[in-house]
Amino acid sequence: MSEEAEARRAAVLEELNRTGRETSAATVMFHEAAAAKQGLGATETKTLDLLQRRGPLTAKELSQHTALAPASVTGLIDRLERKGYVRRVKHPTDKRRVLVEALPDRLDALSPVFDDWAREVAELCAEFTTEELETVIRFLRGSNTRQLRAAARLSES
Repeated sequence: MSEEAEARRAAVLEELNRTGRETSAATVMFHEAAAAKQGLGATETKTLDLLQRRGPLTAKELSQHTALAPASVTGLIDRLERKGYVRRVKHPTDKRRVLVEALPDRLDALSPVFDDWAREVAELCAEFTTEELETVIRFLRGSNTRQLRAAARLSES
């Protein structure tokens, strides 16, 4: 790689890092604001999103998907249950285990909070080709995987 190409790559990587940090901050601020509108915390709304996407999960599975410590997950489930967003149900094949399932009617009530943002994202996506969007998806999937691994390492120590 030429010196010019190396310098350009270094500049792009620096900008990507800066933009990634800005994205992270914007994401946290948005989800805190959206959660507050519903009387929830951001971790609670993201957990509800996880349950909506994956269906009922055990506490252990929630811990694995969120990289939260098991004790934190128990408290999280307790809070969501008290607020009427989830319920604990018996596992269909293992009566010793319990699943946490989101209550669909309560999830439906959260949707309007995200509608405005969904319109903004749709407008942004219209600016990109399908191939460009596929590249963004590939990057985000890789980033998500690595960030969850880093979160799990933080939870372990």
